[in-house]
Amino acid sequence: MKALVKYDAAPGNMEIRDVPEPSAGPGQIKIKVKVAGICGSDLHIYHSDIAIPVNPPVTTGHEFSGVIAEVGEGVEGFQAGDRVVSETAYSFCGTCDFCTEGYYNLCSERKTLGYWYNGIFTNYTVVPAERVHKIPEGVSDLTAAMTEPLACVCHAVYDLNRIKGGDVVLVIGPGAIGNMAMQVAKAQGAVVIISGTDIDQERLELAKKLGADYAVNIQKENLEELVMKLTKGYGVDCVLECSGSAPGTNTGLNLIKKLGYFTQIGMGRPNIDFQIEKVIYKELHFRGSLGSRKHSWRTALKLMEQGKVNLEPLASTVLPLDQWQEAFDRFEKKDGNKFMLLPCEED
Repeated sequence: MKALVKYDAAPGNMEIRDVPEPSAGPGQIKIKVKVAGICGSDLHIYHSDIAIPVNPPVTTGHEFSGVIAEVGEGVEGFQAGDRVVSETAYSFCGTCDFCTEGYYNLCSERKTLGYWYNGIFTNYTVVPAERVHKIPEGVSDLTAAMTEPLACVCHAVYDLNRIKGGDVVLVIGPGAIGNMAMQVAKAQGAVVIISGTDIDQERLELAKKLGADYAVNIQKENLEELVMKLTKGYGVDCVLECSGSAPGTNTGLNLIKKLGYFTQIGMGRPNIDFQIEKVIYKELHFRGSLGSRKHSWRTALKLMEQGKVNLEPLASTVLPLDQWQEAFDRFEKKDGNKFMLLPCEED
């Protein structure tokens, strides 16, 4: 079968290759990939500038929906034909303080699907049964393929923040993650501002259609003036920074109120300059957000099932896997929103 393989640790070194079709071992589930999403971290793997361990040669990709093709020995509760998604934390130690307290996303021994273990930019993948979740009825394969990024957003919003009804939340960066964060914050009853620049104009317009109270192009509108008007000069209650940029982080630090909640979700360059004194002087709850936890996946699937989030409009571009280079290039240039890949036709 065809797979998009990172075949060497140096920058680039990714191509479509023929790889053997896997089989499900004991405790494993083999899944036929239906739709796969491109994550920003896939670009970091391509450029070899990501801190999470990568083990080439490895089939890349970790966001997907699929259908069970085979269950391994000892697997219960699943059968061939079930529509499913899978968590990306393929393995972790299970015994450290983080694992035993449910924060396996922080385990030092965590190894990830599409980084260390063969991922989903292909026809079939094999994962531990413990990581698999069934897709609710009424949720499309395209929507379900975005469960992983939505689960990451749920971890950031529900585990790391305190958003109450009526709070004013600023989401910086109107990409797919930003538009998901906006919708999850809205589901909490918040008034949400989402901001971007000229290059984000179409994404900002989509955010407005998806429920944002205010969608602000900071190159044409005064974001600070709006924030201070809405908050009587105090600043926003919560910032969800999804751009991964120094200007985005510093804008959030300027516009958040004292004692506010600031979560850095976007992952840009490894090092950015930001105003640490704002974190200190405002006594902020300043957090980074990494991946997701099991309950984040359950929450994400419930939000989709209940119609609290609308993800399909985010999937602006769907291409066959053999056009991955075009998809990566366009994603990097922000020429579109969420890019999805379809597996190659089987021989």
